[in-house]
Amino acid sequence: MYKTLLTDLTDNILTVTIHRPDKLNALNKDVIAELGEVVTEIYDNKEIRSAIITGSGGRAFVAGADISEFQGLTREEGQALSAKGSDIFFRIASSPKPIAAAINGFALGGGCELAMACHFRLCVATAKFGQPEVNLGLIPGYGGTQRLTQLIGKGRALEIMLTGRMVEATEAHVMGLVNYIVTEQDELLSKTRELLSIINDKAPLAVARIIECANIAAGDGIAYSETGDWEADPFGGDAPTSHAPTSHARGRHKSGSDNPTAPGSPGSVNGFLREQAAFGECFGTEDMQEGAAAFLEKRKPHFKGK
Repeated sequence: MYKTLLTDLTDNILTVTIHRPDKLNALNKDVIAELGEVVTEIYDNKEIRSAIITGSGGRAFVAGADISEFQGLTREEGQALSAKGSDIFFRIASSPKPIAAAINGFALGGGCELAMACHFRLCVATAKFGQPEVNLGLIPGYGGTQRLTQLIGKGRALEIMLTGRMVEATEAHVMGLVNYIVTEQDELLSKTRELLSIINDKAPLAVARIIECANIAAGDGIAYSETGDWEADPFGGDAPTSHAPTSHARGRHKSGSDNPTAPGSPGSVNGFLREQAAFGECFGTEDMQEGAAAFLEKRKPHFKGK
């Protein structure tokens, strides 16, 4: 189905493996295009409850962009390249279904940016992270300046981007760039699947709303479609649109007291008010009724995404 990706759907978890091991899984135009296609599959396929993105082989998750494709690009073409990759990574961050990065080696440049677009990250002890674009006279172009700063803070992010140095797994864990480190390569996917399996047992509509509200707080992807329809119900439930902004307004969303505008205003979402609305929406779901009943009856809930 894909030329540069391997996919496997098992137990409602889609594993996506970037498969260019001879190029350390570098992001070329084909990989970027196919990542866009597979993200659409994650959104649209109701059999998929969560996803993993990883790299082929034991050396690299994604060692960066394919620099050979940069030669000869004009200023306008460079900006278009950034916009295309950023849009796909934004859709990963916006996914109402959790997407985890299983980082099996180098995650540099666009690879680090891809990992950061995922909702959380697990890595092997030998993994290395970095945004070395400054060494090429460039800057991160797929959201790296924004997401690295969100995840680890301005001072650390600037130091890493301005020096272009690589960050070892232990340091990445301490600074909050990764959630878990595993000792062996063969543990990586099993640990990631274990974590996603726990989440898959939860109410899908509540999971989607948690991702959405956390994204608002971080100023990252929002679970709204380009037409303004609310897309946080990909599991068969009704999708209310009363709180949807009129556009993606990418990069313009702010949260909390920094922006008191109520949800629904173009280009702005108040995270606290959106949380209140989403909390109320959960009361209108069958899953909430099932969860409350199961708690009172001291049994495991059976959520249906409705």
